[in-house]
Amino acid sequence: MKDWRNAIIPVTATMREAVETLNQASLQIVMLTAENGTLAGVITDGDIRRGLLAGKTLDSPAAEIMETKFFSAAPKDDQAALLATMRDRDIRQVPLLDEDGRVAGLRTLLDVITPERRDNWVVLMAGGLGQRLRPLTEDCPKPLLNVGNKPLLKTILDQFAEYGFNKFYISVNYRADMVEEYFGDGSKHGVQIRYLREDKQLGTAGAVGLIPEKPNAPVFVMNGDLLTKVDFPGMLAFHREQGAKATMAVRRFDIQVPYGVVKVKDHRITKLEEKPTHKFFVNAGIYVLEPDVAAAIPQNEYLDMPTLFGKLMDRGETTAAFPIHEYWMDIGRKQDFDQANCDYEMHFRMREEGC
Repeated sequence: MKDWRNAIIPVTATMREAVETLNQASLQIVMLTAENGTLAGVITDGDIRRGLLAGKTLDSPAAEIMETKFFSAAPKDDQAALLATMRDRDIRQVPLLDEDGRVAGLRTLLDVITPERRDNWVVLMAGGLGQRLRPLTEDCPKPLLNVGNKPLLKTILDQFAEYGFNKFYISVNYRADMVEEYFGDGSKHGVQIRYLREDKQLGTAGAVGLIPEKPNAPVFVMNGDLLTKVDFPGMLAFHREQGAKATMAVRRFDIQVPYGVVKVKDHRITKLEEKPTHKFFVNAGIYVLEPDVAAAIPQNEYLDMPTLFGKLMDRGETTAAFPIHEYWMDIGRKQDFDQANCDYEMHFRMREEGC
């Protein structure tokens, strides 16, 4: 049983502390308390992502993104009636407050609702050559390399399955026989798996064009060399809320110039900036596509995701950026692979063991 006390932080905390608490408590809510112990506001995953998109940083005060108008209940309230209200209003967490407004508990649907079975197809890209990881990939495709105690692609598949996703396509090319032999039709993993066989490299979007039928729900596409704890249902809900044709997961990336920057105009110095930091959002390799977008991708033609998004934007279609704050590692180089193995124990093993 998760302890609701682990989801409490002071109202003076930073967004970084809110993110760490959100991830560690695993209750999908953070409760911020004032100095006198009363509940000042709450933060959910969506509040954090909206804050990041609005230009906030992890060093910004958490109070700047907290919601001060929240639904609460008393510990003595009828719990059956409260759960019914939560279901009706689609509320996942409700703080329980005592007579003085202090947190006395938390009611959540997380422990009483099983994941809904989802009809969305998930396309996992597992056809890359993994050249930067050689010699590790000379006899084994990168997605089958063990990270922690199992192949990387198995960790990705298990995470989707945990959220109720059960229909998978795996795009294969290099060492395709090894991937197909390990996963089979998915029955031994409790899911359905079909394969998209690339006779040539088709890019991060081109393989989707090999799907033999038009999907009837948004399609997830994910690179098979990522180790992450992204909230997939949250990304799908965000995609729908934005009314997007395509959504791309993005991650904050900062670059600090190691020198003082001099801005000049007409031979005159206009500004001096000592070692400035430039902040960007970068592509995180996880996408959601509307059914008509997926169905329109041509067969056997190379197409990468940036090009696909560019075409959609040129047509005036809505493309959304889903900022991620969860653990994320692109395993492209040997040092990334080594780091992922070190990180696995902390971020994934405890969850598997039910800690």
